[in-house]
Amino acid sequence: MLDTLRVLLLGVFGAAMVHISILFLLPVYSERDVWAALAARADLYTAVPLRHSAGGTDAERPFIDNPLFEASVCRFDLSTGMTRIVASGRVPFWSISVYDRDGLNVFSLNDRSAQQRVLDVLVADPPQMLELRNGLPETLAQSVLVQADVTEGMALVRVFVPDESWRGAVSAFLDSMSCTPV
Repeated sequence: MLDTLRVLLLGVFGAAMVHISILFLLPVYSERDVWAALAARADLYTAVPLRHSAGGTDAERPFIDNPLFEASVCRFDLSTGMTRIVASGRVPFWSISVYDRDGLNVFSLNDRSAQQRVLDVLVADPPQMLELRNGLPETLAQSVLVQADVTEGMALVRVFVPDESWRGAVSAFLDSMSCTPV
């Protein structure tokens, strides 16, 4: 009976120690998210190409694990104004996803849904979108308007590379990607 009680107390004490350790380590790991890794590599409104391997330091951490896709991501801040993501060129397939600062997907679109399969997306928060609806500038007439209820976010553009003959066109498409405040 005494041995059973000793084992039970040791188990409870061990579980408490593990939980307390996790609570103390949580701030260290919560600062190592994708937003922080991208912030270490580039400023806001700068397109960052993603690599294909997970090796490297924490500052180089964001990567894409599918060899048939190339990708680029940019961070934006809607508190300073709307953000426009544009790229030029023809590729077999592209998709764009808008994420909030915590990495939750708030919007997705691909080239099959865009007008003339052109990447031209304008991201705005609800008040900015209301302002746009009152009078859309002619320069934004072809843009896909995205309402995102976020302040800070990321736009991830992925492009399909069916074979090596497309690699140059895909690289040119991603190199032409701009993420600018409007």
